[in-house]
Amino acid sequence: MERSSGQRHNPQGVPVLDYVRTAGLPAISVRRWAAGHGRAPVQGTHAHDFLVLLYVERGDDVLHVDGRDWALTAGDAFVIAPGAVVTDDTRPESADRVIWAVVFPADTVDPSAAGSLVSWQAHPLLAPFADQHRGGGQRLPVPPEDRPTWLAHLADLDTELRGRQDGYVEAARSHLTLLLVRLSRLRIDEPGGLDVEPLIAAVFTAIENRYHEQISLRDVAAAVGLTPGHVTTVVRQRTGRTVQQWITERRLREARRLLADTDLTIAEVGHRVGYDDAGYFGRRFRTAHGVAAAAWRRAGTAMA
Repeated sequence: MERSSGQRHNPQGVPVLDYVRTAGLPAISVRRWAAGHGRAPVQGTHAHDFLVLLYVERGDDVLHVDGRDWALTAGDAFVIAPGAVVTDDTRPESADRVIWAVVFPADTVDPSAAGSLVSWQAHPLLAPFADQHRGGGQRLPVPPEDRPTWLAHLADLDTELRGRQDGYVEAARSHLTLLLVRLSRLRIDEPGGLDVEPLIAAVFTAIENRYHEQISLRDVAAAVGLTPGHVTTVVRQRTGRTVQQWITERRLREARRLLADTDLTIAEVGHRVGYDDAGYFGRRFRTAHGVAAAAWRRAGTAMA
């Protein structure tokens, strides 16, 4: 589930929620909330580092995303990009409102996906979340004839995650994928291009190419032909994280994949993702995930 780290804020001082992973469980969360039970799963002004897909089953609502008001009604899908600032609506809520929320990190969809939104524009499932020129949010009306299928996938996804029966991990990912396929087919109500920041794209390309090596901020800056200070400022302003945090995030994402999909030793996994010191890799992994790498692997094997 998601929570605030208590330490990380974006450049405007808004708290950033992290997706907290649990060993052995898929990184997908589903919530359904109705009138009288709060306006949203998370209260207060905040941003987040994961993807959010909302679907309005009944009623209507207003979302405030990056300073823009979005009026939503029954049948609307709405996506919120990582880093967007979401603010509570103070107006009276719709009496019959029912909204679903699905939250997940990008690597749940594609373990090889880069961490930057600018790299998602051509991805068949992540592209709707990269449309930042709309202010971090995007409304996509679902045709009436498709709405029962959307509800069925949401309900089945919720059932799989709650029941945790044999094969539920694969079933949950399948339902999420089908929802995202349907999302990608919807007509975008305000056509337009993605404002891609070439520098940010170049930074993430450099990280992707060399995260498994002894790469540093200075190496990334050299790759894009700018000073470390300038790169640090731009990346932090645009993404809310430092270059080193993005390097660590990419390394640990690959480490999770190797732990799940290979029989490499923990030391070998660490070496593959750029940590020659197995002890240091172990400490970084435990700090990020709350459990040791070996425990993460055992939990994943037990749930397979």
